[in-house]
Amino acid sequence: MADATSHPFSVHDLWRVKRVGDPALSPDGARIVLTVRETDLEANKTRPDLWLVDAQGGEPRRLTTHPAGSHSPRFAPDGSVLFLSGRSGKSQVWRIALDGGEATQVTDLPLDVEGFTLSRDGASLVVALEVYPDAATVAESVACAEEASKRKASGRVYDQLMVRHWDTWKDGRRSHLFAVPVAGGEPVPLTRGMAADAPTKPFGGMEEVSFTPDGAGVVFCAHDRGREMAWTTDVSVFLTSAAGDGDRVNLTADNPAMCLMPTFSPDGTALAWLAMARPGFEADRLRVVVRAFPEGEPRVLTEAWDRSAMALAWSPDGKTLLTAADNLGQRSLFAIDVATGAVRTLVRDGFVSQLVAGTDRVFFVRDDLTSAAELYSVGYDGGEPTQLTRFNAPVLADVAMGRPEQFSFTGWNGEEVHAYVVTPADFDPAKKYPVAFIIHGGPQGSMGNHFHFRWNPQTYAGAGYAAVFVDFHGSTGYGQGFTDAITGHWGDRPLEDLQKGLAAALARYPWLDGERVAALGASFGGYMINWIAGNWSDRFKCLVNHDGILCERMGYFDTEELWFPEWEHEGTPWDNPEEFEKHNPIRFVGHWQTPMLVIHGARDYRVLETHGIGTFTALQRKGIPSQLLHFPDENHWVLKPANSVLWHETVGAWLDRFCKTEG
Repeated sequence: MADATSHPFSVHDLWRVKRVGDPALSPDGARIVLTVRETDLEANKTRPDLWLVDAQGGEPRRLTTHPAGSHSPRFAPDGSVLFLSGRSGKSQVWRIALDGGEATQVTDLPLDVEGFTLSRDGASLVVALEVYPDAATVAESVACAEEASKRKASGRVYDQLMVRHWDTWKDGRRSHLFAVPVAGGEPVPLTRGMAADAPTKPFGGMEEVSFTPDGAGVVFCAHDRGREMAWTTDVSVFLTSAAGDGDRVNLTADNPAMCLMPTFSPDGTALAWLAMARPGFEADRLRVVVRAFPEGEPRVLTEAWDRSAMALAWSPDGKTLLTAADNLGQRSLFAIDVATGAVRTLVRDGFVSQLVAGTDRVFFVRDDLTSAAELYSVGYDGGEPTQLTRFNAPVLADVAMGRPEQFSFTGWNGEEVHAYVVTPADFDPAKKYPVAFIIHGGPQGSMGNHFHFRWNPQTYAGAGYAAVFVDFHGSTGYGQGFTDAITGHWGDRPLEDLQKGLAAALARYPWLDGERVAALGASFGGYMINWIAGNWSDRFKCLVNHDGILCERMGYFDTEELWFPEWEHEGTPWDNPEEFEKHNPIRFVGHWQTPMLVIHGARDYRVLETHGIGTFTALQRKGIPSQLLHFPDENHWVLKPANSVLWHETVGAWLDRFCKTEG
């Protein structure tokens, strides 16, 4: 994949890669502003800046250079760019002209602005702030926080779930929405009194918030179920007055499942959103729904399309909706006819995200297994995408990478299962190479043609390993029935696919060394490592378990989003204990014999660190070679650059110990 002067791809190259995203199109359609994040490994931090790109391509121009960073750009009607920056000491909205110059501050609030959206006329903002829900004003919420900080006692009393979520203990504050005039004025609370976050936590953003076309109203998503919030997935789309003087109306009250991304058509006569159909299931198929606005009945456009939409954007003429969806190991770009619901593929290969609709072309971010994310465009008729930026060409030009190839085999129930192999960076078909067998998380996810920043197969290819990864039953992008097949079957159907997939890869690629195979996984993949240790215990030279559940029964009681285990194991541990026990890794610890590296973050409240510590305890007590890598400052993921380097170096040394040397 590169010439003889190249060096093998490593975690250090992974952090040299610039992260490209947040594209926004200028009102005249001629230019795009986007965020480019660069990492300083020495300082252990990442800084975002804004860059300007011609819609036809060409050399990009840096728009901001402030040390505090700049991100989340949005164009105003006058062609200036609004963005977020902490250059005043707090995250606030700023404005800069396209010809550069000094940025000017737009908001000056006493709290960090977490996100913002702009009305079509450019006169008003909606901002997200962390406040106490019952506080009448932002100032009152600030006073409450100051008062709380003065208390000598540190304890908190809770009377309902969730007490913590993802990586944060709840302290009474919520992300709430406020309307703020761009010209200045007091912020008006739009979600006061709601016991829910808007946007939703932990992953929701301002794609869940839109002004009505006339600017008089705001639609937003919230999980407003009070005491039931921990065990329901009922995220609704609400409409409220932008003046803060009206009632909140639930536009999706008839749907008790998850609804996301409310987006108005260009002419303002229609509202589209994404909707699941099954309450309690976070991995149900997201359908595209449209209704006339302000009055109209919802119409599901994609009921006949067996893919789950992950994005939503209207074409300027209002005739087409654009989306991206997992699709046979890719995340493809699709166009949906609003009148008929007919779906056509615009870009099949690679990992597509962050769609922006222009008059004649669609702009999007795309990456794949050998290329980091860059900005592309394609016409509404599809065809070969045009690459508009090459921020990472200098970074990747001097690295040797593995070559990916997708293959399929017959898995559980005689059904086709897809997988990938990535060759070592120094590939010679006459040699034999050890194998890194990577198991993805979710479990309703996919590990496919994607340049990932936490589980990148090229880091293993650069270390002299072939990477093999299987989209087992439960994975997304192969139809909802394939995804649903894992419910109640965590331990049997995926394991059968993994066993058959590894066997198929070894038979297909004779340069894979079947005697030197390591299995690695995180989240569900970590669970599967524990399951493999007790149910496929003689296959692997070593194992790597990141944030994996040890005990399914206890995992229910110490997690936060209870809807997940209740769906996956078809009930609660007291109503359906057999389902929590039949595929419970802790039952098979007596069979464990394979060396295992255990990794866990102390701020992981989805799979508590006691599962990792318990796994390590069992390994040590049984005398099995084992290590524990513990991160006191990481959550379910490892995000800090220096921690990521340590993670990769520790994993690499563990694999080398057992797959490249005798140990």
